[in-house]
Amino acid sequence: MKTLDKKWKIILYGCSGLGLNMINMIMGTHLCNAIIADGFESDVAFWTYSEKTLVAVGIWAVLSVIVKAFDGLIDIPFSSFTDNLRTRWGRRRPAIIIGYIPLLISYVLFLFPLSSEAGILNTLWFALLLSIFYASYTLTMITYYATFAEIVANEKDRMFLSTVKSICDVVYFSLNFALVPLFVGFGINIRYIALIFLPLALTMLIPLFLIKEPSTKDGIVNAEGQAVQTERVGFIKSLRYAFKNKRFVYWLCIVGVMNIGLQLFLGGISIFFSNVGDGLNMTLVMASSFAPVPFTLILYNKLIKVKGLKFAFQYILVTFSVGMSLMMLCHVVPTAAQMPVAIACAIIVSFAIGAFFSVSYTVPSQMAAEENARTGACASSMYFAVQGLFEAISASLATQVILLFIRTFGGSGESSGPLMKFFPLFVAAFTMIAFVMAAFLPKSIAILGKESKKKAEKEEEALASVGVAE
Repeated sequence: MKTLDKKWKIILYGCSGLGLNMINMIMGTHLCNAIIADGFESDVAFWTYSEKTLVAVGIWAVLSVIVKAFDGLIDIPFSSFTDNLRTRWGRRRPAIIIGYIPLLISYVLFLFPLSSEAGILNTLWFALLLSIFYASYTLTMITYYATFAEIVANEKDRMFLSTVKSICDVVYFSLNFALVPLFVGFGINIRYIALIFLPLALTMLIPLFLIKEPSTKDGIVNAEGQAVQTERVGFIKSLRYAFKNKRFVYWLCIVGVMNIGLQLFLGGISIFFSNVGDGLNMTLVMASSFAPVPFTLILYNKLIKVKGLKFAFQYILVTFSVGMSLMMLCHVVPTAAQMPVAIACAIIVSFAIGAFFSVSYTVPSQMAAEENARTGACASSMYFAVQGLFEAISASLATQVILLFIRTFGGSGESSGPLMKFFPLFVAAFTMIAFVMAAFLPKSIAILGKESKKKAEKEEEALASVGVAE
């Protein structure tokens, strides 16, 4: 695959996933809830399809769990499919198109129930569309992420691409938390809001123009047309490559613990602040967490260049833990000071939010690139698929087990239990465990991104030797 040689192309490529990430969040956060009217207290006419439940709730709950489990399981076989695809147009562009088209169709069809009444027909219809949507989304995005190891020439550009992508992640999170409620407040139904954001999906067309990949019919070739892999790397073999990499397995353990903390924060912070005084304005708090992220990422990248990834990663983990722990002050300060304290803590937390996303792209893409260079076997997607599976498991553990326990233990009725008062400490505990685990990162990962004088001198010598040879 031809690598991107200009910064503006890398920026454009990093923005490619923004649209699909956004509509995936709308699907999971809003549309799946909008077909059930129960639980909405205000603006029911706009948050739901038609102010009433359209599915058999019990059956829908079971089918939703099955669909989500299916979504978690298909990551790995889909990664093998995209790594081994043989077409005259290469591997990555055809795989993106194969996922992209049914994704859009299923998303639009999800907005139209077959019946205006709750019943098994609607339930099966929505479950079918949801499974198609998630499967298509997984294939498209896992193919896109796999190119991070191939589309740029070195770890510096790979780090930059990961940073751009993490900023885009913050953008779509912010759009979801800020714009969607705003549109609902204007009296726009959630189905129309879903269509308003649909054009953002066009950003996924960017890779189709920037990826320059030769035919893979006779095997995978590099930018110079030289064969680098002629045999297919089967599903089991590519999975073995990932799990035989002890550095990657250890990284999976760290990212799993880190993700529990992050998902607890995203899933429970609004509940925590609703129990502070008379309830705090979550829009301001979340804006304080996400708005500064592009600027905090600059500091994070500076730290990587000077100290390496390990130092920068531990910095964001301890910063996040401190910010969360300080949120406990909201229970002891006067009412007038609660909101300023919450905003100040959210700003501290913002120094880590974007970096959490960035590091999740940087490490697997770098390891995949190193594996490709060392063995000649291209299994880039498998690294992201396996990490995605670990993240899905940790997210389920965080939201469906730990958060549920914190919310309900000792509680009664609709009121939260006494543990919810200490929610920030639970979050901080997990990120601090990840901090301790990060201290034992292998050196090759620890110094990733570090720019030293010796490294710069070696690069200059290498360039000079190339010039002499020419």
